[in-house]
Amino acid sequence: MDREVPSTHYKALQINLDPTSYGTIAEIGGGQEVARHFFQAGAASGTVGKTISAYDMAFSDTVYGKNPEGRYVSLSRLEQMLTREFRETVDILQPIRKAGTRFFAFANTVSTINFKKDNEGHGWMGIHFQLFPQQENNEVVLHVRLLENDALLQQATLGILGVNLIYACYYHHTTPNTFLLSLMDNLSRDRLEITMIRMKGPQLDYVDNRLLSVQLVKNGMAQASMFDRHGRVQQPADMLYKKDVLAFRGSFRPITYVGFDMLKTSFALFKKEAEFDKLRTVALCEMTLSNLLAEGQFDERDFLDRVDLLNGMGQNVMISNFREYYKLVRYLSQFRTRNLRVVMGLPTFINIMDKSFYADLRGGILEAFGKLFPENMKIYLYPALSKDGLEILTLENVAVPEEIHYLIKHLIVNQKIVDIPGIKKKWLTIFSHEVLKKIQQKDPDWEKMVPVYVAQQIRTKRLFGFHGDE
Repeated sequence: MDREVPSTHYKALQINLDPTSYGTIAEIGGGQEVARHFFQAGAASGTVGKTISAYDMAFSDTVYGKNPEGRYVSLSRLEQMLTREFRETVDILQPIRKAGTRFFAFANTVSTINFKKDNEGHGWMGIHFQLFPQQENNEVVLHVRLLENDALLQQATLGILGVNLIYACYYHHTTPNTFLLSLMDNLSRDRLEITMIRMKGPQLDYVDNRLLSVQLVKNGMAQASMFDRHGRVQQPADMLYKKDVLAFRGSFRPITYVGFDMLKTSFALFKKEAEFDKLRTVALCEMTLSNLLAEGQFDERDFLDRVDLLNGMGQNVMISNFREYYKLVRYLSQFRTRNLRVVMGLPTFINIMDKSFYADLRGGILEAFGKLFPENMKIYLYPALSKDGLEILTLENVAVPEEIHYLIKHLIVNQKIVDIPGIKKKWLTIFSHEVLKKIQQKDPDWEKMVPVYVAQQIRTKRLFGFHGDE
């Protein structure tokens, strides 16, 4: 729905004129850009009790304590800042302020682009705030990538985003999607990307942060969102930076025996590689946004059911807006991944060899494959049955279009595409969409096609249209 977008000045002034909101603004690295908006709007004495910029590391450690991660632009440092500033604000001001005061502490820790322009601007921003006086505080934290190529522009973006966040906490906390959209007020999507957001607190516990993260992708505010195997929202860089990554794309509606076998056999193949290190390896199941849309609509319950099943099987989950595989690889590669492996079924591999998919690239399929196969990238290929069901199709006998025959041969010879060994032939006849159809038609054969845990969850929680045996 269209809505009127208030200016940054208006938002800051509205908060300043609210006699109940009062607190602290603490900013490290990006300058006092958020505080500046409140001072320039006028009547800041009604809102700002203190501003602080512990810019020097020694001051930062003295005020907030040593950071166990040793990093100053991190979630742990942001949480140290928020905890200290909110506690101090309440301890000092609550005895002397009016009884109706709602206290807050806003903080950010940000690294903007440097003079040499050889780093990426990014940072953490968050707020502890009371919606009702003398009650437990709520919390919102987010991570942002700053995309502009100039430090002053990045600082301006930071200031607007900070005001938007504070305003949203007071005026949009009951409507999460409006909350998200309002963070981009007076900002364009080529200025920043919000890669992670998390809410919690007595008035925000109704929010499912996984749904919030998917809305980031759906709204075009992020390219991807990630949840760890416990279902917790994570900042992608924190999970993937300099890691070995094994990515498996699917609909997982539901995950079947063949999907489970793809995960198991591909990971076993990864373990055999010389540089494998379990502690530095991240396996993830990726779903594209198009896989989550049914008739153009996002089904929240269906999405959560899929994530819960994958988490229950110990899997990390990623949601992206990447239709083409080379875009997925490009995204994962930005985190300086050591080794990158994409698991793919042979029917999908046949599809990506169709040059019509790359009509929008000037270099066509050659350009796409150049982007798909950086130095550290391989495809692990899971075989399929021939149409007559008599033959297992692998790289040795799959039909390849004549015009790219030597390109594919080059990739095979150089071990850029590798067959997955040790697969279970009996499961090659299982397809997720057929299992789903059987579930909805009350055909009991579906239970033979999915892992026992998945079958139990589907029956117990009545997932994917399961109606029981009545």
